[in-house]
Amino acid sequence: MPIATPEVYNEMLDRAKAGKFAYPAINVTSSQTLHAALRGFAEAESDGIIQISTGGAEFLGGQHSKDMVTGAVALAEFAHIVAKKYDITVALHTDHCPKDKLDGYVRPLLAVSEERVARGENPLFQSHMWDGSAETLADNLAIAQELLARAAAAKIILEVEITPTGGEEDGVSHEINDSLYTTVDDAIRTAEALGLGEKGRYLLAASFGNVHGVYKPGNVVLRPELLKELNEGVAAKFGKAASPGPFDFVFHGGSGSTEQEIATALENGVVKMNIDTDTQYAFTRPVADHMFKNYDGVLKVDGEVGSKKTYDPRTWGKLAEASMAARVLEACANLRSTGTKIK
Repeated sequence: MPIATPEVYNEMLDRAKAGKFAYPAINVTSSQTLHAALRGFAEAESDGIIQISTGGAEFLGGQHSKDMVTGAVALAEFAHIVAKKYDITVALHTDHCPKDKLDGYVRPLLAVSEERVARGENPLFQSHMWDGSAETLADNLAIAQELLARAAAAKIILEVEITPTGGEEDGVSHEINDSLYTTVDDAIRTAEALGLGEKGRYLLAASFGNVHGVYKPGNVVLRPELLKELNEGVAAKFGKAASPGPFDFVFHGGSGSTEQEIATALENGVVKMNIDTDTQYAFTRPVADHMFKNYDGVLKVDGEVGSKKTYDPRTWGKLAEASMAARVLEACANLRSTGTKIK
């Protein structure tokens, strides 16, 4: 069962929350980065989450048509086949989708899974993300209600981002300022609109100073202890247990975070952490090294013939896969998911 069923995905999240660990959610843009992520999870004996952003899906759709749905469906179908060779379980997820791309990405993908479920099959993706952080909270939650109802009917978990994450990802950008901190009132309004599981399960990307990309020390002030305040505030309001807390939190902008920041986030309910920038660099770094060291082989300098062994994409591609897999292995260790795979 390499691709999680809806039941197993729920079990994965429950186990992470109870065990105070989180799954690395690795963005992929090709079959090769998919294999790198799967390899890293397998070597760590960790289950995990594979995700495709709108930009990643557009790239996967090919530069001729740049069709996001085609790209996402194609890689998801590919993953269902190749993941069988890895002794771990992964969930497939779509990352950041803003309002202007819902009709070209998440809604059509929901329709694909709705058709599969109607035939008695499992959904193609196990979760989808709605990024309404650029909208007012009222508009954000209104759209989230519609998407949650459809997702729940298709046995899919919805991820919502209710307040901004700083930096830029796939065209959605926010300044780095005091708005990057979710308030207890924001969390209560979310629970009022989306419920606490009775309307369908959702993951909550709350903001505690998160920023996409990597910044030098001192530029970003993370407050992962804020997540505890959000859980406690909502628990008190709705008469729920404060521990482990009503929300399943997602850590966005996780690349470059310190081990202490990650540990605090895990203690306060984070079950999923997005990792993209660090794995992008890990994938590209050995390729750059190979090109610089084999300059006269990868290029036909001064009319020479070059060296097929050095410019063959398989040569440098293997180095890229190994390096990215090693970074995924490191992420599993940081998030305490190493050795926790479902047997």
